[in-house]
Amino acid sequence: MPRVHFIAIGGAAMHSLAIALSENPDYRVTGSDDEIFEPSRSRLQAHGLLPAETGWHPERIDGSIDAVVVGMHATEDNPELQRARELGLRIYSFPEYLYEHTRDKKRVVVGGSHGKTTTTAMILHVLHHAGIEADYMVGAHIEGLDNMVRLSPSARVAVFEGDEYLTSPLDRRPKFHLYKPHVAVLTGIAWDHINVFPTFDIYVEQFRKFADLIEPHGCLIYYEGDENLRRIAAGLRTDITPHPYATPAYEVRQGTTYLRTEDGEVALRVFGEHNLQNIEAARLACSELGVTETDFYRAIASFAGASNRLQRVAQSPTSVAYKDFAHSPSKLRATVQAVRRQYPDKRLVACMELHTFSSLTGDFLPQYRGCMDEADVAFVYYNPDVVRHKRLQAITPQQVREAFGGDNFTVLTDPQELQDRLRQLDLHDTALLFMSSGNFSGIDVAALAQELINE
Repeated sequence: MPRVHFIAIGGAAMHSLAIALSENPDYRVTGSDDEIFEPSRSRLQAHGLLPAETGWHPERIDGSIDAVVVGMHATEDNPELQRARELGLRIYSFPEYLYEHTRDKKRVVVGGSHGKTTTTAMILHVLHHAGIEADYMVGAHIEGLDNMVRLSPSARVAVFEGDEYLTSPLDRRPKFHLYKPHVAVLTGIAWDHINVFPTFDIYVEQFRKFADLIEPHGCLIYYEGDENLRRIAAGLRTDITPHPYATPAYEVRQGTTYLRTEDGEVALRVFGEHNLQNIEAARLACSELGVTETDFYRAIASFAGASNRLQRVAQSPTSVAYKDFAHSPSKLRATVQAVRRQYPDKRLVACMELHTFSSLTGDFLPQYRGCMDEADVAFVYYNPDVVRHKRLQAITPQQVREAFGGDNFTVLTDPQELQDRLRQLDLHDTALLFMSSGNFSGIDVAALAQELINE
């Protein structure tokens, strides 16, 4: 029975991979970490994979281990990693291990600065309804899926969300460079992760390389409204087939978005032009896997979205509240615009947290100019302690205000003040929106939203 050991098993992706592998009775899974937070801790415990004690234990690394998987949280000098090297054990990064398990399967990889989680989730939702078994890796919990990762001996298809961030401390390649897709999807390019891609040109180059790594006679599905993607598509190898897509025809009526198709209207549970574009990308990808348009539209009508991606968290007779993972300028702009157009007659109150390395960097802040202009009232929050923790140069509320531009928002650095300001507003007939890749310094957004719009 092969034994696989996970160094830094508590990561969101790592613990999901460990659980997926442990469900195969042919494998024995162990792991370690120096800190494990929720929900990883409870999920590992439920599957009998939670380490008995935290910390690194190189004395437990021995020749009985067939493979070691190293997570991003592990550093170059990790004592367990050093011991594994001394013993000459096979060492994989997370994406390397996924590729090894799916090298004989047809791989669909969804990349892009925004929309990749939702598009991946849409493809999986449709495949499930079509009865097509698939392995997968997706960056959020999806309704109907027990885990963020699935690996099986029987599936002939694998669908991966293709993250452009670095593979591991040991491997500086972007994760999606390791998957070598047969069907590649690129949703758009907007500069992000400036700590590892210091210029926009360097960032774009990662997507060009991704396209170069498509398997022979594969295809690239790309959003034709992005000029950088058009240039990448124009330079494809001659054996790769390009499939451009655009925003499909649609109409919004009484808070519901209807997709116009040759077979008639399809009422959707998601909304926003970015999601309509994601649907088009998913349709083309599913077509490559043998799904008919009729079956695709029948399935996509019931897709309710991925966790934290324009997720409705509260509703009253007059108001509605959403939370979204939006944090980069392109995501922020698209999400605000989507809610504005879905609820044109409601007042839009938007709250955004600066939380990532890029968003808290002074030189990057001007990229946010105009992102929240369509909101009637906007709050931008950041925690100065997070800036210090990331060892970044301090930014000021005035800097943030000048970077965003406009006069419809307030910059705050105290989470209690943000809650107090929201409680002072009349939120009847309002669409309330929270956007962050963090948690607003511990605010329970769903509970707060329920309180605010049901008062």
